[in-house]
Amino acid sequence: MKNLKYIFIAVITLIIVSSCSNFDEINTDPNKPATVNSELLATEVLKSTYRFWNPNPSNFLQANVFNKHTAILKSSPEPGQYYSSYFPFGSFGSYVRLTSIKRMVEFAEGTESEPSFKGLALFLKASYGFNMTLVMGDIPYSEAGMAEEGITRPKYDKQENVFNAILNDLKQAETYFAEGINFKGDIMLGGNAEKWQKLCNAMQLKVLQTMSKKITPEQKARFAEIVENDILLTSNADNLQLVYTDNPNADHPFWDGEQKRVDIAVSKLVVDALKNLNDRRLFYFAEPAAALLAEGKLETDFDAYEGALTSAAPEDLNVNNQDGKYSLLNKRYVEVPNGDPMIHFSYAEQCFIIAEAIEEGWVTGDAEEYYKNGVKAALDYFKSQSAANDYVHGMAIDNAYIDTYFTGDAAYATAGTKEDRLKQILTQRWLIDFFQGNGGNYPQFLRTGYPNYPLDPTTSLNEDAPTEYPKRWKYPESEQTTNPENYKKAIDEQFGGFDSVNKSLWYQE
Repeated sequence: MKNLKYIFIAVITLIIVSSCSNFDEINTDPNKPATVNSELLATEVLKSTYRFWNPNPSNFLQANVFNKHTAILKSSPEPGQYYSSYFPFGSFGSYVRLTSIKRMVEFAEGTESEPSFKGLALFLKASYGFNMTLVMGDIPYSEAGMAEEGITRPKYDKQENVFNAILNDLKQAETYFAEGINFKGDIMLGGNAEKWQKLCNAMQLKVLQTMSKKITPEQKARFAEIVENDILLTSNADNLQLVYTDNPNADHPFWDGEQKRVDIAVSKLVVDALKNLNDRRLFYFAEPAAALLAEGKLETDFDAYEGALTSAAPEDLNVNNQDGKYSLLNKRYVEVPNGDPMIHFSYAEQCFIIAEAIEEGWVTGDAEEYYKNGVKAALDYFKSQSAANDYVHGMAIDNAYIDTYFTGDAAYATAGTKEDRLKQILTQRWLIDFFQGNGGNYPQFLRTGYPNYPLDPTTSLNEDAPTEYPKRWKYPESEQTTNPENYKKAIDEQFGGFDSVNKSLWYQE
């Protein structure tokens, strides 16, 4: 479940400088822009959209426990591990950027890059809406960002209508990028209009699949048409990702977080999955367990690694950690300033989306080929992270390893059931989000049940439903005073008047 609360707000002020005296000319800093243009606005909006919401080790750690990739080993329970959050409320904060996005488009009017900035504007609004509706349900969308038009209390659109509007906006954005040219100010895809065009199509696939329980025959046909047209991501070079640097203002959020790392283990769910697959990503993610090394295991042995059960009692996790029983998070996450890029959408995920759709009969094709291409892309991603080479315990991923990966449990279950194959696809899709801090897999877990997140009612902090995982976040508390009528209508029509984390959303039923 995506953590959307209080994200950094980008506020751009137009500065009109009128130089009419020698004093003004002398005191104008030539290194600072005196005006704002579309390119500068694009940079600021993209940065505030895709950077981690609060880049420090503590918050990044909390963001990585909800999808059961890691476990915190402190004796006091971490709410994100046993429930959802200290603050289980969503946010409409991303919509604040819509004003800057509107200006970005206005400043580009009449230029060759106008279509590209229009495409970027629609893509970003669709992304904001998609993330918000997945975690809250009905949301303002059609009237979002219209305060300048006098709409300060936007209506909440039904989730079904939000999904449809998002799909339409992504389709129109794709058309704009097809008409557009490469543009400046883009820190994500280098201003490459063709890559943005591909991404708009790929995101339509993700939106359609996320609403799989409600999808119509017409929408399945739309999915198939996008796949058949094949204007999609073709490799990791097309990934939508934020690349960190060794600059103190742009380094990885967990950089220099050693005090936190010693209390965080890779989860048993991850470790066991990677062991079963004979998958060397284990050596990129984890350190060998100290107790197992003391028994004579080698750091190159898969059996030297043991994950922590995320649903275990916190006091037990803490004691076991002190005894060295768990594989802690790999040291590279705190010792390499630039770290792994934060991936928001990848070629690998696109492959797994299409593989699942083929298995479900939405589109014709070779599901095994897409599965293999997705896994290869995920492995190749780590192979290309040269900064990790000194931290992989002598078990680096190379081409020879990738070529022999698909054996045993990693081989596609062509002789098994459809459920066997879907489990393979969805487990691999879950693994690509490891320690990314983006929370992107949770809606897919709610949709499919894979992988099977551990749950113990005796340790669950979900007091109202200890045998269930939360299905949503509550609406922002501020809505009760700033938009009370629409807020009340939304919770009355969806949840019987009770704004609860345990109420199902339209796309989940």
